[in-house]
Amino acid sequence: MNYNPFSLESKIILVTGASSGIGRAVAIECAKLGAKVIITARNEERLIDTLHILEGDGHQMIVSDLTQEDNIKNLVDEIPVIDGIALCAGKGLTLPLLFASRKKFDGIFDINFFAPVELLRLIVKNKKLKSSAVFIVSVGGTGIWTPGNAIYGSSKAALQSMIHYFAIELGHKKIRVNGVNPGMVETPLIQRGLLTDEQLEADKATYPLERYGKPEDIAHSVAFLLSDASSWITGHSIVIDGGITAR
Repeated sequence: MNYNPFSLESKIILVTGASSGIGRAVAIECAKLGAKVIITARNEERLIDTLHILEGDGHQMIVSDLTQEDNIKNLVDEIPVIDGIALCAGKGLTLPLLFASRKKFDGIFDINFFAPVELLRLIVKNKKLKSSAVFIVSVGGTGIWTPGNAIYGSSKAALQSMIHYFAIELGHKKIRVNGVNPGMVETPLIQRGLLTDEQLEADKATYPLERYGKPEDIAHSVAFLLSDASSWITGHSIVIDGGITAR
């Protein structure tokens, strides 16, 4: 008998934001570990690309814009009862605080906070989650505070707080709620020309491990929190940041 508490065999896992970056890596790793994966995102073309590279059979994709209330309700209606959910959809924004209008805050909070919170709320309310929910948070706004990061960081700080509330209110349902807080990860979010190559290399050098993370670094910890190996962990976040907050 092959005993492996880290396996996701026979589990159904929903992954949001699965069209790129961390979400795509989470979907890929969950499939490798034996899960049947339901992937969702707004971009149909990129979501199809993700679906085609998932190992195994029985995977499913649902195109959905989680900032739209009707899209969230339709997604909840379409999915079966799932064992776990990885809430990976998110958006970054670098903007000086004095230019941070209410409209800018609303745009980021809709994607980074309200959408995943409402999705999890409705999934649980409709009795479609058995075991584990994992939010992708950040060290930005929870462990590191940098100029220009107020809107993004505050959305992640709010999400970090919500993890604790979900954990204490859903514990009696045997649902665990945790987070993963990445440092800087090599995703499209940091490849949009905001920093020069020289600036990026200089920033990497400030990390004790002297590199940014890879999406797979984050995905492995998400898979752990979705597995039975973490069955007594709830209300916590794993910091995966190459040591930058340990300085």
